[in-house]
Amino acid sequence: MDLIEPMRHALTLGRRGLGRCWPNPAVGCVIMSGGRIVGRGWTQPGGRPHAETIALDQAGAHARGATAFVTLEPCSHTGQTAPCASALIAAGVARVVCAAGDPDPRVAGRGLAMLRAAGIEVIEGVLGDQAADDHAGFLSRVTRGRPMVTLKLATSVDGRIATVSGESRWITGAAARRTVHRLRMTHDAVLIGGGTARADDPMLDIRDMGDVEQPVRVIMARQAGLSRDGRLARSAHRIPLWLMHGDDIEDLDEWHALGARTFGVPIRDDRLDAAVALQTLGAAGLTRVLCEGGGALAASLLRAGLVDRLVVFGAGIAIGADGQPALGALGVRHLGAAPRFTLNRVARVGDDVMQVWSRPAP
Repeated sequence: MDLIEPMRHALTLGRRGLGRCWPNPAVGCVIMSGGRIVGRGWTQPGGRPHAETIALDQAGAHARGATAFVTLEPCSHTGQTAPCASALIAAGVARVVCAAGDPDPRVAGRGLAMLRAAGIEVIEGVLGDQAADDHAGFLSRVTRGRPMVTLKLATSVDGRIATVSGESRWITGAAARRTVHRLRMTHDAVLIGGGTARADDPMLDIRDMGDVEQPVRVIMARQAGLSRDGRLARSAHRIPLWLMHGDDIEDLDEWHALGARTFGVPIRDDRLDAAVALQTLGAAGLTRVLCEGGGALAASLLRAGLVDRLVVFGAGIAIGADGQPALGALGVRHLGAAPRFTLNRVARVGDDVMQVWSRPAP
């Protein structure tokens, strides 16, 4: 039996859950019997039901003697649902093909061990690198205690995000902006700094993409001064809004009344400690965070080594040295100390160019 195509299909299914099922992983599952698919599923919004449960329900009696392809090791612990490993055993599958192991201490090999103990053949590592990339956010939260961070930049050809007067709409074109909305769909949260919140009054929601799960909007703002009359505040009752704040914000009760959730973060080098802030977001369940600015926040994340992926949209427009730079000061005196990333992909998006970069593995 070909193992690659069914696993590729399972991975494609799993991606449908990205941005919708945190804190759980976005798993895909395909069940094959007699050379045809008899069941398929992916992790549902909120993390339940799990992919295996949905696929087994579809397969019914056809699951007996079948092969199940799963993108992450089936869970072995009882939470709000029974273990998926137990469900696969009870359904009578003959073989489980697994793309990647689950480092969660409650699983960490136990799921596969349960299957083998029940006499089920287990094959590991099929499209494992692709699965690790798809599950990067979940894996980061489990192993590092923080979500995966994607930094999005939309700049002129000379690296500026606004003119000297602050005008920035629009440097990139409509196609690039639509791609950003698709990026938001694959992340649990969108993160900005207090300066961007005050200057742009953004919504940070997903628009014109149908009825979709909206990401959590996160603002990192040390000081007071955020408007409670702005669009973020006015929509907090229907789209989640989280405020990461320092110790000098006095209007937390008003934010709570609006529906916002607040988190205190210690100050380091006169700024909110970005590492602690991300650990806090990880503890709250987030696995994938898309940072959309501004330059000071982006620089603080880069300085702390907290950016895992870069998505850069470049427009064919020149603004000049008096424009606002995409990044704040990094304090780089020697090139060897500069953050470096590996180029993964370049694509034309309308009249703009999109580059996708990733931090090299240590």
